Amino acid sequence: MEQRTVLLTLFDGLQSLDVAGPLEVFAGAELYVPGSYRIRTASVDGGPVRTSSGLALVPDGPLADTADPHTLLVPGGQGSRDPDPRLVEWLRVHGPRAPRLVSVCTGAVPLARAGLLDGRRVTTHWAYCEQLAREHPAVRVDPDPIFVRDGHVATSAGVTAGIDLALALVEEDLGRETALAVARQLVVFLRRPGNQAQFSAQLAAQTARREPLRDVQQWITEHPDGDLGVEALAARATLSPRHFARAFQAETGTTPGRYVDRVRLEHARRLLEDTTDGVEQVARASGYGTPEAMRRAFLRTLGTSPAEYRRRFRPAPVT
Repeated sequence: MEQRTVLLTLFDGLQSLDVAGPLEVFAGAELYVPGSYRIRTASVDGGPVRTSSGLALVPDGPLADTADPHTLLVPGGQGSRDPDPRLVEWLRVHGPRAPRLVSVCTGAVPLARAGLLDGRRVTTHWAYCEQLAREHPAVRVDPDPIFVRDGHVATSAGVTAGIDLALALVEEDLGRETALAVARQLVVFLRRPGNQAQFSAQLAAQTARREPLRDVQQWITEHPDGDLGVEALAARATLSPRHFARAFQAETGTTPGRYVDRVRLEHARRLLEDTTDGVEQVARASGYGTPEAMRRAFLRTLGTSPAEYRRRFRPAPVT
């Protein structure tokens, strides 16, 4: 069996969970399948680093003394947003030699500065996607998924998304049984695929400033199967439909119709993932009315049917 070396780069100001999360996943897989991974950590000069939370980490040695790994992982955190030029230069030279390049959160920034993400579809923490795209126009930044695979390059969103990505890599290397065993040990679900959104419909839209509009947002969330037409929502906010539609978009950044669509889709996804309700029951509970209407919404937005979504994303029962 091939033993894969996993190298985690360390630097001052990194987010400790960006390192600890993936490290525990790979270490758990090594315990389950001995000889599968050799995990190493290294900093530019081999000295200890201090994370953004103040935790001190001691690497195995300097990057210069490290053999080229199979999987090269760069974590995020404050220190990655304006990375050490020495780290960037090391990545520029050694990154192309790694069969697998991985970043967690804003660890994508050092990789981008090293020119390793040009022409690639990537993601990072949603709060830094726009900046990454602006500073590196050759990189195709997708702000929505929790992680993205593009060839041998894998990038993920913030913090816990690094665990999801690491589990996906373990599943690729060693199979679903091993990945599921590690997920159980860490008490996390092996369930979040890369194209899951980084945040919910409620977080994707801004919260309205005015209380009547905030109340309407909450009502939509709690009643996805209700009458959510503009006229009904406007009446609840005691505004005319035209005034309501204008005010809602101005204060939330999206139209009432798009907001309702997001909430209903998210509600349906949760039911498909977390319950055994039939597709027809899920469609009614989510406000679609008919399974066909829900199916069209899923195909339009997710590119898959509700039945296929459930098959792929509902966690396997623990035995």
